[in-house]
Amino acid sequence: MTIGIGSSTPATSQTTSGSRTQDVSTKGTEQDENATPTSGSSKPTSQLSTLAQQLSDSALRAEERDASLDRKALGQKADALLQPITRDFHLHRAKYDAEVPDTDDPELLERAKQATSFVSGRGSNPFSGLSQDQLALVIYDDSGTFTANERRAAWLEGRAQETAWKQAVVARGQLEYSQTGKMTEFFKEVLGNYNELPPIMQAQYPDFYAPRLEHLIEMDFNFMTHRAEGKGAPEDIFDILMSSEDFANLGKRFANSTIS
Repeated sequence: MTIGIGSSTPATSQTTSGSRTQDVSTKGTEQDENATPTSGSSKPTSQLSTLAQQLSDSALRAEERDASLDRKALGQKADALLQPITRDFHLHRAKYDAEVPDTDDPELLERAKQATSFVSGRGSNPFSGLSQDQLALVIYDDSGTFTANERRAAWLEGRAQETAWKQAVVARGQLEYSQTGKMTEFFKEVLGNYNELPPIMQAQYPDFYAPRLEHLIEMDFNFMTHRAEGKGAPEDIFDILMSSEDFANLGKRFANSTIS
């Protein structure tokens, strides 16, 4: 069974959309902003890097998009935006490799070139180290600001971060289970990460995802004693675990360390 456990960046609280926009437009670019210019450079130290400015503009477009669509439509939009850079990527490989940003900015041209090399298996990812919020801005931006290969490179970085986080959170959850018989802290961490996802990523999860996790947390169920130590009757756990494929046989699979 595959359990969708949210994004790769651990989080414990939910931010407002306003603070999120400020966060994604500058986080990870402080080094560019604070660096001392090289000799002969006229770029002020306070000026945002080109990428930071692109992310800031993209965040505004994302807010407008998210506000104009309901959850179902946003999920469908996400799928449509992902398909060209994931499932259908290799069908358009030649076209994407030939894509060049419509600019004479050497920084943008070099980043696009680096992204093309990276998705071809050469060199480093130009978006390595960006946060999940920042990566989402690149991945789901269909304005033409980023090339298809840049968007795929951002998607690949997001997947790499997610894989690393999943391995860590599952290891912590397995330790919790072995020591207490519970998975409550595991559920809390998964829900915390889900709550921190951008709306377009949350929309790709089923509607029941967060409520089910909230219920499991409230129950504080002990899978070894088969007792609910919080709110809810013991039989509630079976309704939750058997009512969807994502949660089916969760306790058994978790005990056997086979969650992926």
